[in-house]
Amino acid sequence: MEEKKLIEFRNIVKSFDGQIVLKGINLDIFENEFVTLLGPSGCGKTTLLRILGGFLDADEGSVIFDGEEISKKPPYERELNTVFQKYALFPHLSVYENIAFGLKIKKMSKDIIDQKVMKMLKLIGLEGYEDKNTTLLSGGQQQRVAIARALVNEPKVLLLDEPLAALDLKLRKEMQYELKRIQQEVGITFIFVTHDQEEALTMSDKIVVMKNGEIQQVGTPQDIYNEPANRFVANFIGESNIIPGVMLTDYKVRFDDITFDCVDFGFKEKEPVDVVIRPEDIDIVDVSAGKMTGEVLSVLFKGVHYEIMVETVPGTSVTVNMRVIRNHDIKSEDGKEMISANDFYVDIDDVEELDDKEIIALSNAQAWDPDADEFISIAKVEYELSKEEGRYPVTFSTSNGTSIEKSIYVVDQPFVKNEKANEGVMAFNFFKTVDEITESQALDTDLKTWAGAQAWKLSNEDEAVDLSVDYDFEPENVKEGVYQITFSTTGREFKIHTTDYTEEGQEVGLTFFPEDIHVMSREVF
Repeated sequence: MEEKKLIEFRNIVKSFDGQIVLKGINLDIFENEFVTLLGPSGCGKTTLLRILGGFLDADEGSVIFDGEEISKKPPYERELNTVFQKYALFPHLSVYENIAFGLKIKKMSKDIIDQKVMKMLKLIGLEGYEDKNTTLLSGGQQQRVAIARALVNEPKVLLLDEPLAALDLKLRKEMQYELKRIQQEVGITFIFVTHDQEEALTMSDKIVVMKNGEIQQVGTPQDIYNEPANRFVANFIGESNIIPGVMLTDYKVRFDDITFDCVDFGFKEKEPVDVVIRPEDIDIVDVSAGKMTGEVLSVLFKGVHYEIMVETVPGTSVTVNMRVIRNHDIKSEDGKEMISANDFYVDIDDVEELDDKEIIALSNAQAWDPDADEFISIAKVEYELSKEEGRYPVTFSTSNGTSIEKSIYVVDQPFVKNEKANEGVMAFNFFKTVDEITESQALDTDLKTWAGAQAWKLSNEDEAVDLSVDYDFEPENVKEGVYQITFSTTGREFKIHTTDYTEEGQEVGLTFFPEDIHVMSREVF
């Protein structure tokens, strides 16, 4: 039988104080579904719920309920009820009176009210509690009363805005199953708002994952967990190992320099992708049986399983010295120009590729008018270099003849080779002044440039690898001296959930099936 579409959100836009909270939401909800709006705080899920409930007006778009546009209808004319995080029970009324409140407003007869209230008390498992004061009930009991009060009016839809948030962990888990049972018994649509992934996976027929006012993915709990649409969904729903890779062809994906069979298709040939492998889908085996091998870094007992971190690809790093020297600006005879530059190192293999612009950049040569505080062009760069190790003078001059002489050190710089990671990393010692460091607007980037730091794949020198920078000084407090700067690539660590214990430091194999590999389009930022 074809499902009936009950609620339609069409291009819903909402802003608060000029900030867009919902960015054109389109969503269909069907009869008798348990739908969860899931996302981090501030993603817009509660705003969308409140627009449906009539507590907020959308800036743009329409809300269609059972074929009727209801955007202009007040809340009390909509066939839905809301249960809030704070249950808003009337403390001066008994359980019976709280549940019956809406029915009395509708002026129903006492015998009908009695029947409906007792039916609700049975549904929520609170028979015999009708005369109890609600303030003496537990949190879970109060929540059930709030749900009964909403359901007794027989709405077509029940809206639940994080109703389990105030409960302790054990009670929250119990109420997840209770809510699902109640929804199935009354047979109406529930729309549930939460940022708790476990709640969403446990109760929902359909999950709507939201981020920054936009829907990221809509699907069943199984779809969302097993086939996340992007990196955000994979990270937000459960725990994930996410690895950058390349989709070679249909059913073939390559990551960490290994080609794997998978079940995904429809990507472009050699398209960059993200690969997800859930921790519980990886098995630790003997090294000889593994699809990849690694070293156990840590073992953490989590109660029902061990969480084991295995490093399969070690990161590659190189450490160089940054010599911080005093400022050495040179002033022209008439005092109208200043010029400065630094000594620098260059690899012997790169000598032939150097040009004036690169030499100016590597030495950080610059000239300026001290009165106007404006830069002046470096008009001339004079040097003679050869492919031999040694020290070579270089002179930088302005058009007015203000000049400074520094040194280029040609060295046969070794690089760090990491065969297992298929990576090479190189960087040079370098000279800098205090001012150059304190005035840097992007120090990590500048440190890479000053050190000539680079990383690449050994199998393809044209394929660059990202580097991170680590140092132990505070840029604003740097003084003259020698500082160590470390440039590193990121290694690969896999998180594994298993019931089998493995010792730290052990070399192990990792294996998984093609269907355990989930390929996603890579997000572009």
